[in-house]
Amino acid sequence: MAKKKKKKRGFTLIELLVVIAIIGILATIVLVSLNTARAKARNARRSSDMHQIALAMEMCYDAATCGGGTSKYWTGAAMPTAISTFMTVVPLDPSSGASYNWFSNTDQVYCTWATYESPDTGVIVSNQNGTKKAGAAPLTLAACSAL
Repeated sequence: MAKKKKKKRGFTLIELLVVIAIIGILATIVLVSLNTARAKARNARRSSDMHQIALAMEMCYDAATCGGGTSKYWTGAAMPTAISTFMTVVPLDPSSGASYNWFSNTDQVYCTWATYESPDTGVIVSNQNGTKKAGAAPLTLAACSAL
């Protein structure tokens, strides 16, 4: 009797390349989806930071230990690094690490805003007009208060 030859079984080069290509396409789709989710998470953090800054400013204004006159609210466009003991470190933008945009005056009027990653959108928090989603960020306190 003649011996039967056993066939070697395995994957061909074409089959392996097809599987690798499919895995590559799926990995690309997942990474694109994750980048969108990360951008939305950073925008949510910006919005949360604006509300926390506004809350700290209101508590500072109501507290006798926060100082009087112009020290209750900072003047000019420079974002404070701390708001008394209510916010010892003012947060920075999550993607750039820069300060948020800020305007205030001495009459308990302030406005702070952050620009979202999608162009021409953002969030504005003002003690005159509350919170609003906005187009382009305002450039002056008057423009911010008028929204």
